[in-house]
Amino acid sequence: MKIGVQSIHFTADQKLLDFIQKKANKLDQFYDQIISGEVYLKLDNALDEANKISEIKLIIPGTTLFAKEQCKSFEEATDLSVESLRKQITKFKEKARSTEIKNKSLLAED
Repeated sequence: MKIGVQSIHFTADQKLLDFIQKKANKLDQFYDQIISGEVYLKLDNALDEANKISEIKLIIPGTTLFAKEQCKSFEEATDLSVESLRKQITKFKEKARSTEIKNKSLLAED
């Protein structure tokens, strides 16, 4: 899967980029038709420690999935975002599967 990473107002090091790519590649285990993804890394101007934001957008056939998390580190935020996307993919697949079964039963009645 092709992942584009954009770090806004700072330069991300190679270690962080490799971590993001590794985590995003794990989503292929749950759904192999992911077309591409975009990751946006932002630093929030808040005074608290949890000022790192990771936004991930996945493009899959039929829809676009999105997750945004804010944590103390980009790794933690990315980890939580990927977990959220995993849940969204699972829900999307179940919905698509139930629609497919419903359509097959309607065709069988004709």
